[in-house]
Amino acid sequence: MSFRLAGCRPAVVNAVALVLALSSGAVWAQNATGQAATKAPAAASTAAKPAAAAPAPAAAANSDWMASTKPGDATAGQGKAAACGACHGMDGNSSDAQYPKLAGQHEMYIAHQLHNFKNGERQNAIMLGMATPLSDQDTRDIGAYFASKQPLPGVADQALVEQGQKLYRQGDTTRGIPACMACHGIDGRGNPGAMYPELTSQHAQYIEAKLKDFHNGTTWGQEAHAQIMPAVAKNLDPQDIAALASYIEGLHVADHSVKASP
Repeated sequence: MSFRLAGCRPAVVNAVALVLALSSGAVWAQNATGQAATKAPAAASTAAKPAAAAPAPAAAANSDWMASTKPGDATAGQGKAAACGACHGMDGNSSDAQYPKLAGQHEMYIAHQLHNFKNGERQNAIMLGMATPLSDQDTRDIGAYFASKQPLPGVADQALVEQGQKLYRQGDTTRGIPACMACHGIDGRGNPGAMYPELTSQHAQYIEAKLKDFHNGTTWGQEAHAQIMPAVAKNLDPQDIAALASYIEGLHVADHSVKASP
């Protein structure tokens, strides 16, 4: 597996990532909302369910804007995404590892993160400026455009594969770490219906930076699923984070045109 690097002028910092909000099992959503957890998930078939609670105002607002939009139009989104290409690449494959790949990311996940930047639920001054002029439909069209693209595969550090694979596939119940694949899938495709992002082939540098942010308590919104990753990442040490980030970069699928099911 390999990927090409080309020059990219820095412009948009911390754009809509996969990780970006790297969500894990349902028990962590329950913990984040004050409910008791049972045990960490350890299989890709484990279903992640948000905590049963009245939606927070931010969650209700997000539901309203999503209901008012139509499915994204990738053709329309291509023109609207032109400004994103400076850092994320015109096809969503960023050449600078500090910026996330958007190619292949789920439409609604991208739209949702753009909406979070716009309303301040996710903090970033540059992305606030980029997202503010966008209409709700614009965010879906941009999401549809990048979702239609193929992410270029990355390469994992062989020295970190064993530890990264174990954490990703099995977790570590003795330290309260659930298996990443319980929500993100064995190949990193994520779950668009549950708003769990695709991680496939994402830059290790970006993943590592976001996991460190989550470890330090950063959240991307008030919804239950946005509270999951800080609860998971607080139990990761620096070596865990480096190993997971590298392993995730090496994940790829043979046929990316077959989309993950909601």
